[in-house]
Amino acid sequence: MKQIPLVIDESIKLELNVSELYSLFQRSFPEDADFWWELVLEEKNHAALIQSGKEHFEPITEFPPYLLHHNLQELEDINSDLLALIKQFENTPPLRAEAFNLALKIENSAGELHFQEFMNKEEDLIIGNIFRKLNKDDKEHAMRIRTYMQEHGISVQE
Repeated sequence: MKQIPLVIDESIKLELNVSELYSLFQRSFPEDADFWWELVLEEKNHAALIQSGKEHFEPITEFPPYLLHHNLQELEDINSDLLALIKQFENTPPLRAEAFNLALKIENSAGELHFQEFMNKEEDLIIGNIFRKLNKDDKEHAMRIRTYMQEHGISVQE
């Protein structure tokens, strides 16, 4: 796939943009700061894993193609939406429940789900196993967000 380098770069941006949004939530909601900070670090770790794969598994054809969502336009659209939200929330932070529900939506988006599906996959490819071992503690963000919301009385909007 000729677009793999572009998809990789856009996937790195996705993880960093999600991290930036969660960082904004961490600053906006002191009562939830530890929870958001943990997600910030994990999203940055996801970006670093993808970047590491890009740098170390040359030629690029060795990069696991199933690690990333392959619709470049969709990734670009998601990143554009995230940047707009970050800009909007820098001026006017969302309500607490809105922030959590937005995070839940993001974690269930195509790009994040694709990364999570890869991390949960069992297989024998060495590169896949390396990524999974490095990322073992950063799994299931959507489930953790939903659980946190339930434990803290934050309504989940379906």
